[in-house]
Amino acid sequence: GGSEYTRCSASGVEMSTRTSCHSLQESLLSSASGYSNYRGILNWCVVMLVLSNARLFLENLIKYGILVDPIQVISLFLKDPYSWPAPCLVIASNAFIMAALYTERRLSVGTISEATGTFLYFINLSVILCFPAATVLTVTSMTSVGGVFALGVYTIVFLKLYSYMDVNRWCREIRKAKARTLSRSHSCPSVSRANGAAAHALVTYPGNLTHRDMYYFMFAPTLCYELNFPRSSRIRKRFLLRRLFFENYYFKLLLQWMVPTIQNSMKPFQDMDFSRMVERLLKLAVPNHFIWLVFFYWFFHSSMNFVAELMQFGDREFYRDWWNSETVTYFWANWNIPVHKWCLRHFYKPMLQRGVNKWVAQTAVFLVSAFFHEYLVSIPLKMFRLWAFMGMMAQIPLAWFVGRFLRGNYGNAAMWMSLIIGQPIAVLMYVHDYYVLHSSQAQGGERGVEL
Repeated sequence: GGSEYTRCSASGVEMSTRTSCHSLQESLLSSASGYSNYRGILNWCVVMLVLSNARLFLENLIKYGILVDPIQVISLFLKDPYSWPAPCLVIASNAFIMAALYTERRLSVGTISEATGTFLYFINLSVILCFPAATVLTVTSMTSVGGVFALGVYTIVFLKLYSYMDVNRWCREIRKAKARTLSRSHSCPSVSRANGAAAHALVTYPGNLTHRDMYYFMFAPTLCYELNFPRSSRIRKRFLLRRLFFENYYFKLLLQWMVPTIQNSMKPFQDMDFSRMVERLLKLAVPNHFIWLVFFYWFFHSSMNFVAELMQFGDREFYRDWWNSETVTYFWANWNIPVHKWCLRHFYKPMLQRGVNKWVAQTAVFLVSAFFHEYLVSIPLKMFRLWAFMGMMAQIPLAWFVGRFLRGNYGNAAMWMSLIIGQPIAVLMYVHDYYVLHSSQAQGGERGVEL
């Protein structure tokens, strides 16, 4: 009997093993499953986005025509370049770049002292911020878009030249300490060099003080200077074509849909009651947020990867997974890596080394960021409302609240809400005020003509 029971048990186990189709496991969409490959769902979202907006795109195309035509813009510039003050202002930035290069050359041979060099840099960097601002405010033919473009370029030049000044000063300090060689890894912590980096000879100070090195840095998609950047082995032509044509085409299509939506919603808030005003703000926030997302993808992924590929620039970490941010601080540290690296290397860490409190240093970083946000918005629009400045400074208490009381999915939801109805609303307030100001001026001019 015992042997028969054993045979039955063994055969039952064998039968169970052969026919078993269940195991202890979680559903894929459960957070406990650990599953993370959602590429198919992402593609579904893209397809649904394109299909759901196809009708609106065609309707706007039929009603308004082509609103974004880069060929027409280029042809107009070639016909009359002097009526385009923004490109002329950008070309003038070369004078400040050359001033920084020749100042460094004099410092490298000891023709001028460190104090004199610091003073010359102070003058140069101050004029870089003040000169374009004064030009935008005084030149009547300067458009708001042209002003944003010119001030954006000068802001980038300012940050790059500040980094250029710091790194070359560090090189002189090391040279004074009788260091014989210096590679870029000494001047700045960076990622490991990509394949093909050995094909480019390493540069040592002061051999880096050349026009070629300066302009490579000026066009490279980074704000932090190094003597030897990581370089890729070759230029991938298919990668360039995909970045240049395919993705920029969809960027144009989305703008074709969003621009009429925003234009049709631009009405003075004083003509609405509170509920209508909230409804209008929410209506504008969604397309404005889409524009922000499209701009992020176009600039930080397509454009910067295009430039990096063209220049064989190896460090392609322009952003991290900010969309998974559970705190506001994590978002600001990961959505714009070039600016984050610059702030960390040239502003935040030097303040900590001087004994400044960590919280004070973080607040100072937000103050500098708030200044440049206001600088890039108020001056081109020729209106000083401080919406952008207050929006950036409001991130400090928001970061404290989210980090203290919200975690996980709640923190991530709070981050997305701040993006959708936070800073985009501040930008829309500028657009609204600009619309009201110029519409009232136009109406006043018509009344004057009638009188």
